[in-house]
Amino acid sequence: MPRMGYPPEPWSLRGRMYVSVWALPAAALPAVPPELAGAVRVLRLGARAFVGAAWVDYRPGGVLSYRELLAAVLMRHGLRPRVTITHIWVDSPESRDGGRELWGIPKDLAEFELTDTRAAASVGASAEIRSAKPLLRLPIGFKCTQVLHGAPKTTPVRASARCGPATVRWHIDAAGPLGFLHGRKPLLSLVADDFRMTFGVTAAQSRTASSGPS
Repeated sequence: MPRMGYPPEPWSLRGRMYVSVWALPAAALPAVPPELAGAVRVLRLGARAFVGAAWVDYRPGGVLSYRELLAAVLMRHGLRPRVTITHIWVDSPESRDGGRELWGIPKDLAEFELTDTRAAASVGASAEIRSAKPLLRLPIGFKCTQVLHGAPKTTPVRASARCGPATVRWHIDAAGPLGFLHGRKPLLSLVADDFRMTFGVTAAQSRTASSGPS
């Protein structure tokens, strides 16, 4: 049973995020847990693979309010895309514990500064941010595959957000945990404003999903 202190899934969350995507040589990718080898594979385009990183401000209106920095590798299950989060920090013990125990997301704690124009976390990462006013609300859906209790766990994420282009100038400590992004320029950056996200499923949905295709 989940320990007290965080809400049961699914989590309904609100806020704003800034996302950047890099194309990296496969050899430069962060390590993906070996337990996922039979469930998902790194999605490659030639010798390149893709990593996303995001600053997220989860705001009042959802089940928890906190700030987050994450990095994730784009994966595939057959031809179906997946993401696997390899690095993630939050400033909420409830989010840390819930992420780890419900979905196998390897959350740790960090201190944050996050405004409309600047982001920083106490793990050797910061950024200057500039974005146009996003106008178009778009649906967003994907699945996240992690390791929970030694086995792959795939969790659906459903959201909508007002999306638009952004300029995110990243500063990554070469010796820090995100050092694989040091000195690299992202292919693109986006803002997802006023997002409304549902992360996870109800117990009934989980039982139905376990009896069908992943």
